[in-house]
Amino acid sequence: MSDLVLRPATPDDVEAVAAIWDTGWHDGHDGHVPDELTAVRTPESFRTRTADRVAQTSVAVVDGVVAGFVVVHDDELEQVFVDRRHRGTGVAQALMAQGVRHIADAGHDRAWLVAAAGNARARRFYEREGWVDEGLVDYAAEGPDGPILVPNHRYVLAVELA
Repeated sequence: MSDLVLRPATPDDVEAVAAIWDTGWHDGHDGHVPDELTAVRTPESFRTRTADRVAQTSVAVVDGVVAGFVVVHDDELEQVFVDRRHRGTGVAQALMAQGVRHIADAGHDRAWLVAAAGNARARRFYEREGWVDEGLVDYAAEGPDGPILVPNHRYVLAVELA
């Protein structure tokens, strides 16, 4: 992998992050979540959601280009997505480690995330990285008219406090 830089996101990153999120989300979720949720996950929805989360987002930059991002909300690793060209290069591991550091720095001793029940690729990745599957939960995904319940597996990871 070329030089990888992890840094806080800025408003200038919104378009790049939204494009990665849009593509990555559909790669992992289409056919695995309710059609109601897929229908509202449009490019504009990802731009809006990205702009709303800039302060909670870190990006991975490779050769001057945003290669992926992580969003942390309290003790949740809310989003982790990597551009297709950078999958399998260590970017995802670096982003997850960055997110876990933010969670530890905030004083939490456990991190959690969810993965769509049918997203086997993501679930295998999390398990390889040491996350423990606590089983199925109905996750309240953000929708334009309120939450949309989605069957997900909840994963947890013990965090070493800073």
